[in-house]
Amino acid sequence: MAKPHPVTGENGYHFSQPLVFPSPSPVDEDSPASSTPLSNGTASPAEQCGLPLCEAGQRAHFGQGIKYVSADQDELVCGWGGFTPGFLQIFNTPKGVLFFLCVASFLQGMTVNGFINTVITSIERRFDLRSYQSGLIASSYDIAACLCLTFVSYFGGNGHKPRWLGWGVLVMGLGSLLFALPHFTTGPYEVRSSAQVGVCAANQSLPCAAASSGLSGYRFVFMLGQFLHGMGATPLYTLGVTYLDENVKTNYSPVYIAVFYTAAILGPAAGYLVGGMFLNIYTEIGRETDISPDNTLWVGAWWIGFLGAGAASLLISIPILGYPQRLPGSQRYIVMRVSEAHQLKDGSHKKASDPDFGKTVKDLPRSVLLLLKNPTFIFLCLAGATEATLIAGMSTFGPKFLESQFSLSASEAATLFGYLVVPAGGGGTFLGGFLVNKFKLRCSGIIKLCLFCTVSSLLAIFIFFIHCPNMPMAGVTQMYDGSALPGGQLNLTAACNAECSCLRETYSPVCGSNNVMYYSPCHAGCKEVAENVSNGKKIYHECSCIEETLLLGPGKAEAGKCTSSCVKKTLLLFFMFVVILFTFLSSIPALTATLRCVSDRQRSFALGIQWIVVRTLGGIPGPIAFGSMIDKSCLLWQDQCGEQGSCYVYQNSAMSHYTLVTGLVYKVLGTTFFMVACVLYKPPPAESAPGSSDTSENGNGDLQETKPSLPAEEDI
Repeated sequence: MAKPHPVTGENGYHFSQPLVFPSPSPVDEDSPASSTPLSNGTASPAEQCGLPLCEAGQRAHFGQGIKYVSADQDELVCGWGGFTPGFLQIFNTPKGVLFFLCVASFLQGMTVNGFINTVITSIERRFDLRSYQSGLIASSYDIAACLCLTFVSYFGGNGHKPRWLGWGVLVMGLGSLLFALPHFTTGPYEVRSSAQVGVCAANQSLPCAAASSGLSGYRFVFMLGQFLHGMGATPLYTLGVTYLDENVKTNYSPVYIAVFYTAAILGPAAGYLVGGMFLNIYTEIGRETDISPDNTLWVGAWWIGFLGAGAASLLISIPILGYPQRLPGSQRYIVMRVSEAHQLKDGSHKKASDPDFGKTVKDLPRSVLLLLKNPTFIFLCLAGATEATLIAGMSTFGPKFLESQFSLSASEAATLFGYLVVPAGGGGTFLGGFLVNKFKLRCSGIIKLCLFCTVSSLLAIFIFFIHCPNMPMAGVTQMYDGSALPGGQLNLTAACNAECSCLRETYSPVCGSNNVMYYSPCHAGCKEVAENVSNGKKIYHECSCIEETLLLGPGKAEAGKCTSSCVKKTLLLFFMFVVILFTFLSSIPALTATLRCVSDRQRSFALGIQWIVVRTLGGIPGPIAFGSMIDKSCLLWQDQCGEQGSCYVYQNSAMSHYTLVTGLVYKVLGTTFFMVACVLYKPPPAESAPGSSDTSENGNGDLQETKPSLPAEEDI
């Protein structure tokens, strides 16, 4: 038998002849096709052993069960067109791809889930937007993703994935630059301020007719920017995941995906921290202003983060565009892969094994039908939607919950929530992938792990039975003299501030020396203002509503909320950490189970369909469901010229109980869906799943160990 002489190239393996694999018909022993090496540079099965398995008759049988995809070595190099320099090939590995995809997912998370949530209040103030208008801006991302998912996952899954990924990251970068554009096309931000605003007898407010600046039309620019964010990020979490999964060993895939998603979770945490830092810089850099970040009229430099993220996304898209359709050496993982796809009774799951399936639009309905007939996939999607609802609600209203329970400022609450999410969310995501790899779990075991995580977080969520008491606030939680409010009705006016003509539009809470909060310095009856040299906060004096004491002297108040001394703070934070940890712990196993329970050729499309279900049933309605429940606990609403605005003060006990009810409903549903998915999952016959958990790194042992069963696997 004539043997070829492969020559090792600079990056991977270079062959002296193209790949030709056995056809279903018997192959002549002298045929050169029977001795051509595989794409990983190892010799063909016939060359590696002298066992009966390698006889010509067995080779014919072996070839009937496998469908190989041949590729020229030139298609496996990293570069752009004809420009493929040798030094680039050191990045042409799974770890290289993982690095660049992690950077892209980090930028996506930092921009969409970090900067947007951090600066939305500043954008509302700068461009005179209402809450529902800013809600439309946030929702534009999910709307774009839902519209693009089917198209991108179906055609991109059968196309050149790195090119789809690279162009997606580039579009995402353009969206970030467009989002920052309104800052440069509008005039400078002018603030009508005075040190006496909000003080008794000098309370000022713009008339309602003059309050509008005509800038609200810029919301359409922000919506378009978010739409581009959604379009660009669509390939990242569908094609990016499957590209990693296809180019690494099956056992290592959960770890790679976990690292990828961990970067996506660390992004929002960085967005909160960096975005909060930029908000302490005045939006008109270089201009002096006499207001501080504590002032309700302050607008920070919200646009800097989007410029930086946009430029970084454009740069990172360049190396991603240079990757080949398949990495060198990935062919051996195709040979080693063992199918765990759910087995349909009518055998229709075998249709997806056809190499020509899914390349045209006419196969789209059949592809959707195959997924709909897969009950394990359907219930994993529904379970993912319930978990997504909790994650979306938690990320949106988690800081608000901490702000209300512990009487924190918005920036303090966002920072504290970031400290919870980074170790719990990031650690849980990575740990989930590590456990799947460590215990070499198959699809059924992975679903059981998801079930365990969901039950654990379900038990921990009962912590919301407890809550911190509200800080006393005059006219809201109690009367000005400390007595209970008659009938629970708000009354911000009392004899001590009746002559101040205080306005409801000016909400600027202060903490009196009696440890009682007041709606504003005016409502506390304060007549003089000074600045505390030590911390820069305003100190108000001669406050008629605050009793004079021998120890503290005349009544005075400090700008900001009173500090809470809740003894249950540590317990609440610990169990919130546990809920977040176990919620994210199931994310990578659930994603891995989704990839395992469908045929290989449907993986990208299955992830696209799953993301549509998750966003439609979870990501979009999640914040709405949580928000509507939490709004029921509001004590004090903003008054915008006679119209109800956002909530200023929540009743902590009601807020905690409503959060508990919402969380329980979705956790019980998630537990049920994982349980049904586990019961209905039907794995392939035992003889067709020999298990490749003990595979050797070079792949030779895998080929020899799994060859007898390969003909039985239709969807390799």
